[in-house]
Amino acid sequence: MSQITSSNAGLPTEWLPPSIALDRFTPPGDLLWSDVAPLVERKRYGYRVGSLNLLIRAEVGSEVIRPQAVAPLPGAAAYLLGLINLRGNLVPIFDLGLVLSGRRSEVAASKLFLILDKAENAVGMLIDSYPQPLTELRTITQMPQLPATLEAHVTAAFVKDDKVWLDFNHESFFEKLSRSA
Repeated sequence: MSQITSSNAGLPTEWLPPSIALDRFTPPGDLLWSDVAPLVERKRYGYRVGSLNLLIRAEVGSEVIRPQAVAPLPGAAAYLLGLINLRGNLVPIFDLGLVLSGRRSEVAASKLFLILDKAENAVGMLIDSYPQPLTELRTITQMPQLPATLEAHVTAAFVKDDKVWLDFNHESFFEKLSRSA
């Protein structure tokens, strides 16, 4: 341990390691401690694709952009609309409506692109409206009937205002989708 010299009387001449210094902390008597932290519910964002309400996972970055020119990929699956250039990154844009319900979505001015994740992990999809903030979601104990392509990628279901919201793992979904193409 390094020695610290001090010209001031009463100051330590040796520093304690942080782990020991923190263990020696005694809270003032008027400070209230609780063994149970208050329950804080995180705000989640949900979006709609066709007839499904999907949740963006809390730890995933996302952004919404207006539709822009999509460069189609020759020979790609019909649900892959193509690629866009988003700040120098090529982002694949998918039509989840086609994947989940078999109905092609039209890229129109009223639609939006939802981009999940960033840089080389970014993936986009066509959505109907801006994601909405959701709090106080109640967990559903029995999963609703889901499209077969979605079942393995929904980890939980919730209800809010009589709407079912699905906790959607987009990473595993798009990974499997890209392997099956």
